[in-house]
Amino acid sequence: MARSHRKKMLKLRKTHRVLSGLFVCFLILIMIFLSMSSAFVFITYVFETKCRAEEEKITYLVKDYNVVRDDSDAASILEDYENDYMILDRNGNIISLSGSDTCLRNDKEHIAFTSTFFSYAISSNHYTMYPDTENLLIDTSEEECPVLVDFNYINDGKKVDIQSGEDIRIPYWLEIPVREGEQTLLIRCELTVKFMELMFFIVFMGVISLILIIIIAAFVINYIRESIDKTRLKKLVFMDPISNDHNWMYFLIEGEARLKKARPSVKYAVVSLVFVKYRNFVLCHSIEEGEEKLSDVFRLLDGETDDQEIASHTGSSNFALLLKYEDKDSLEKRLWDIIEKLGKTDDHHHFNFHAGVVLLEDAASGKKFKLSNVDLDREYNNACNARIAGEDNDDSSVYFFDEKLVEDQKWIDSVHESQEKAVENEEFKVYYQPKYDPRTDELRGAEALIRWISPEFGFVPPGKFIPIFEQNGFITEIDHYMLRHVAKDQKKWLDEGYECVPVSVNISRAHFIENDLADQIRKIVEDEGCPTSLIEIELTESAFFDDKKAMLNTISKLQSFGFAVSMDDFGSGYSSLNSLKDLPLDVLKLDSGFFRDISTDGRGEIVVSEAIRLAKNLNMKIVAEGVEVKEQVDFLASEGCDMIQGYYYAKPMPGEEYLDKMVRNGIPEREEPTPEEKGADENEQNSPEAE
Repeated sequence: MARSHRKKMLKLRKTHRVLSGLFVCFLILIMIFLSMSSAFVFITYVFETKCRAEEEKITYLVKDYNVVRDDSDAASILEDYENDYMILDRNGNIISLSGSDTCLRNDKEHIAFTSTFFSYAISSNHYTMYPDTENLLIDTSEEECPVLVDFNYINDGKKVDIQSGEDIRIPYWLEIPVREGEQTLLIRCELTVKFMELMFFIVFMGVISLILIIIIAAFVINYIRESIDKTRLKKLVFMDPISNDHNWMYFLIEGEARLKKARPSVKYAVVSLVFVKYRNFVLCHSIEEGEEKLSDVFRLLDGETDDQEIASHTGSSNFALLLKYEDKDSLEKRLWDIIEKLGKTDDHHHFNFHAGVVLLEDAASGKKFKLSNVDLDREYNNACNARIAGEDNDDSSVYFFDEKLVEDQKWIDSVHESQEKAVENEEFKVYYQPKYDPRTDELRGAEALIRWISPEFGFVPPGKFIPIFEQNGFITEIDHYMLRHVAKDQKKWLDEGYECVPVSVNISRAHFIENDLADQIRKIVEDEGCPTSLIEIELTESAFFDDKKAMLNTISKLQSFGFAVSMDDFGSGYSSLNSLKDLPLDVLKLDSGFFRDISTDGRGEIVVSEAIRLAKNLNMKIVAEGVEVKEQVDFLASEGCDMIQGYYYAKPMPGEEYLDKMVRNGIPEREEPTPEEKGADENEQNSPEAE
């Protein structure tokens, strides 16, 4: 989407200018066409009307001349016309001449005109026209191509000043074949252009020219104004309001433009840089001081980049960089140097930054991408994914994007695509881990744990998909799925006559934004026909630090419906005692890390003992999870722990195996867990969401 938006912006900018230029050219062509058409119409009118009238007179003269055969009579006919004339024989020799021979005839027909009003190349409909040399200044040094130097309008032997208002008389010669081609008559005529006709033409052409100038001037002014507005708009579009400089859109558009122009020998990297604990800084100071600090960070980053690199503030406390580099090590050193300088931008604080880096090269081969094809938006997103790897650490960090991150992202996408189908096909299986009384070794309960057995991916441990479900919100569907299947199993075993024990089902903290959570849980269990006393709702300690009022209301309603409610991982947080004070829980589960090393110095034994005593005084049952060795079992039994869950007794198992445990209501001969099983048990207990 972002890439499409950038392309539209670039296309709009280019198209607008091209269309503007084409429009100007179109207007100019239209006006030139109108001007030439007007001139052509005027000249055509002059020649067609005035020359045709003269030709009609001469036509009658020629008829009379052809009829008369006597030369003296013919001469009198021509003299009556009162125009200069010449009679030529078939060879072009002058037989008779009246006046001066000022006709520029065929032997000099190729003339270059430089400033004339009309050309002799314009021919009448009947006769051939020749210019008169009386008002022509001819350069005859070139015999083959004489050159017309100037053209003067002559009235009665005087040069005419057009501004004086006089009519213009232009002499010319007409060539007419007579006496069946035996002779040629050349007769001198005059073309008279009235002053008012000429002025009309000049005014008309002036108006056309003025309109053209006004239109072009208006368009040029508008174009300049639009260009100024575009420049201002571009500045606003590309300007970040905090740094008053480059923003995210500038980084994308200008960055890709520079990559396309980059020399093949230059290598580039995309960097996502984030100001760690920026919100804490704003909380302790003010929004204004925070924005000022972001502006300081940008100025330093901008100062650390050259003309071929880019630094942009992309929003909140995030910055995007496009940097050149020689090799990975030198780039990493440069980034650490920049981060060190950024950390010292305040005399009273030291700031930390997380950087994620993408080298614009093939991670497998180390070869450069074709930079003109780089999707900067995608590469920046990859840099952000690399940076996220250091988010749990408040110290500065630099992480490079690699193939493992790609594979992790592909796995996340695969889980997203498969999750709905996996629920429909019931690929998620319920595993049960029994809980035993450490004094009698009797089965007293169990915890329901999820496993994914996929036809496509095989056996998938919960740690590989539960965190993904928590992030995309699908964990609520999984909670319902697990609750429904556990209730269905419990109902089935009851109907078959087995003596069932309560099974605890984990409910994610994501559910507690729902006001009707208790009603949802009751409906699911009752729809399966399972007694609520056989279902224990297990909440993680972290869920107790959200909305305590809503939590208390939900717990009270669940207990009123007959459910037991337990807190998982007690001791892994920092406010456990306060939670016990406020919430009426039925069961308390001690975190495995609480007593794993209780025999080291005796301090752990005191803490566990007091925690058990506290829970007992609050009328809670105690469950210890993650127990793997007999010494831990003996100690917990001596302290009055109600139930133990862990690999010492049993690992998580499918429903069929758990049913066998229920039938025997005791533990089989124990086997020491393998190192892999120990590790699996530890991960299970340390990742309550994965349960």
